[in-house]
Amino acid sequence: MKTHEVVIEPGRSEKNYWRDLWKNRELLYILSMRDISVRYKQTILGTSWSLIRPLITMMIMFFVFSKVAKLKGDPGIPYPLMILAGLTIWTFFSNSFTQISTSITANSNLVTKVYFPRLIMPLSSSVVSFIDFLVALGLFVVLTIWYQFWPDWHILFLPFFILLALLASFAFGLIFAVLNVKFRDIGQLIPFIVQIGFYACPIAYSSRLVEENAGEWWHPIYYMNPMVGIIDGFKWSLLGEKAFFNPTSVINSVVIITIFLFISIYFFRKRENSFVDDI
Repeated sequence: MKTHEVVIEPGRSEKNYWRDLWKNRELLYILSMRDISVRYKQTILGTSWSLIRPLITMMIMFFVFSKVAKLKGDPGIPYPLMILAGLTIWTFFSNSFTQISTSITANSNLVTKVYFPRLIMPLSSSVVSFIDFLVALGLFVVLTIWYQFWPDWHILFLPFFILLALLASFAFGLIFAVLNVKFRDIGQLIPFIVQIGFYACPIAYSSRLVEENAGEWWHPIYYMNPMVGIIDGFKWSLLGEKAFFNPTSVINSVVIITIFLFISIYFFRKRENSFVDDI
């Protein structure tokens, strides 16, 4: 095991922060493995819950939105596939966002005892969500085989939208992580935000319905939600041309996420040294 010496002195963290972050990559791995083991500790089904949750949720949403609400998906696409595609990427974002938002308070024992770049904690929190995402994506592959609905060349864009979802969760999660340290009410607000976002995003419905049934004045507001472009793009990558996709929404997503990512990192770095006092 490689060791390195860290000298704590005024201004050092500012000059060597990113170098220290790289040197502590082993800590990132340890925290990630710890979070994964704790998540499924003393569970009978273990990681199978990553399959069971989206499967049951998809079945309930299919019944409610298709059979009760009589909503229709994009023509030529099996409705369960459309739901599962949207649910998979949304669950990845929402879980990662939630874990990042609470990462500092959840590791308060480490924050108050030893120095290391605090950015490691939000980074490690997103790893667990990514593992769950990969398992859920495997369920989607099984369902495509069942429906004999094969992806085409659009799947080449899949890594881009996965990365965009991860950056979105990081950009917004870092801000809430800092606020949650100072104001613990934020921890109560996060599940509420996720719940609202679930219905505000095209998970169980197509954005085509929004464009066809909502007034033109609503479209720009709707597409200001960065997750709309990510979810539609993710569906488009997996389901092909038949899935509704407005490229403008992705441009909005990239611009908004880029701006908030720089703001959140700057905000996190400015408040990082006060975490010990607030905790």
